[in-house]
Parts: sequence; structure tokens; C-alpha cells
Amino acid sequence: MRRGIVFGLVAYGVWGLFPLFWPFLEPASAPEILAHRVVWSLVFMAVVLTVRRHWHALRSLPRRTWLQVAAASVLIAVNWGVYIFAVNNGLVVEAALGYYINPLVSVALAVLVLRERLRTLQWVAVGIAAAAVVVIATGTGGLPWIALTLASSFALYGLVKKVIPLAAAESLTAEALVLAPAALAFLTWLQFAGRSTLTDHGAGHVLLLAAGGLVTIVPLGAFAVAAQALPLSVVGFLQYLTPTMQFVLGVFWAHEHMSATRWVGFVIIWAALAVYSVDAVRHSRGGRREPAAATVAGRS
Repeated sequence: MRRGIVFGLVAYGVWGLFPLFWPFLEPASAPEILAHRVVWSLVFMAVVLTVRRHWHALRSLPRRTWLQVAAASVLIAVNWGVYIFAVNNGLVVEAALGYYINPLVSVALAVLVLRERLRTLQWVAVGIAAAAVVVIATGTGGLPWIALTLASSFALYGLVKKVIPLAAAESLTAEALVLAPAALAFLTWLQFAGRSTLTDHGAGHVLLLAAGGLVTIVPLGAFAVAAQALPLSVVGFLQYLTPTMQFVLGVFWAHEHMSATRWVGFVIIWAALAVYSVDAVRHSRGGRREPAAATVAGRS
């Protein structure tokens, strides 16, 4: 249990600190950072799978599974790209909002797509969260599209990942393999168009771009260990560490503006999450304690 909590804190803590890392990769744009993240993730994961001799898991995948992997790849690329854009454009708080409402969007998708039946408190939590989005949209003059894109893309990603028969490392490698050709083509175009930052800002910049792959797989590995060792209810509580750290960094480090309406919206979201968490604890105590499946990972 203690080992699982330590690895869980590492995973969600690293994801929570991402707003401090991505600005170091400037002047690279969000699309260029995303492309490097894909390529270098593939490089590091290729080493991992070679050392572990797990390539056979990918060689035997049927076409249907590769199509599912492709869908997951597109969703996580959208999630990563929007998140990097948000951080590098002073929208960390809105990104945090996206990861706060992500569990509730997942619950809503379970009803719409999987036809699952929600418990009463789950319906209450989803309703409160919807009210919070309305409050924030009314106060800011528009929908928080970054938060909604992050929440929906990651929730859909998790939905697709449920049906992909791969462990975390093999799944991330497969997703990187799908995205790598487009990422390499884009980076090649940037280089020939004279818009690449790879060769014009020193070796330190190259190392930082490469580190984008490393910071992708380190929390993934830690999450895989935590998810196997901890009950789902504990993992559910730990996941709030990431958006909370992002929110604190956005408000107190990046000094993003928080209007009264925005504060009200966040308080409502926190109330929704409190209701959702109470229901999760009650349901967990009423049933058997199951470890969380280490199949969904890849936070921004």
C-alpha cells in the first residue's frame, strides 16, 4: 500500500509540475513540442521494450486493435497539444479545470456510450459540474474550450483504452508508432522551411526537447505501479493532486487572473468532486476492494 502511494504521488506529482517544464522549451511552438514529444517518447519506449523483450506484443496485434490504437493516438495527441498550448499561453488554470472535470465527463460518457446506469450521487455530481461550466462560461463570455477539450479528449482516450488489450508500456509505444510518421514529417517540414528551433538554440534546447519524451514515460511507469498496488478509490483521490498543483501554479506562480465568477465556478466544481468522491468511497466500502487497472495513462 505504502509503495503504491509513493509511486502514485510521483506520477500525479510529475504531471502536476508540467506547467513548470513546457515553457523551458520555448521558442518552440506547441505543435513542434508535441511532435518532438511523440518522437522522443517512441525512442525511449523502444529502448524499454527492447530491454524487456516485449516487441512480440505489438507484432501480433490484429488490424482491429491497430485501428483502436490509432483512435487513442489521435485523442492523446489532441490532449497533449492543447495542454502544451494552454501552458505556454498563460492558461494553466483553465487546463487545471479540464482535469478537475475529467472524471465527471468520463461518468457522463459511460451513460451516453456504454449505457451504464449512474447512482444518484453521480448524477448530482455531473449536474453540479455542468452548472459550474455554465457559471464560468457566463462570467468569461465564452465556453472554457480548453478545459472542455482536455476533459473530453482524455475521457474518450480512456474509453478507447479500455478495449485495447495492451499493457501501459506496449500501448504507449504503439500510440507513438502511429503518430511518429506524421510527427517526423512535420519536423522535417519545419526544418526545410526554416521554422524549426531544433538546431538554432544550442545543445541545451535539443536536450530539453528530448526530455519531453522522458517526462512522458516516467510518470507513466510510476502510475502503472501505483494502479496495480492501490484500490481504485485511492487512485481516484490521488488523481486530484495533478489539477490542484496546476491550479496553484496558475494562480500563484503564473499569476493568472481569477475573477469572482471564476472562483465561484471552481468552488462549484470542487463541490461536485466532493459529492463524486463521497459516492466513490461509499461504493468502494460496499463492494470488494479491487486494484485499478493500469491501462489508462498519458496525462498531459
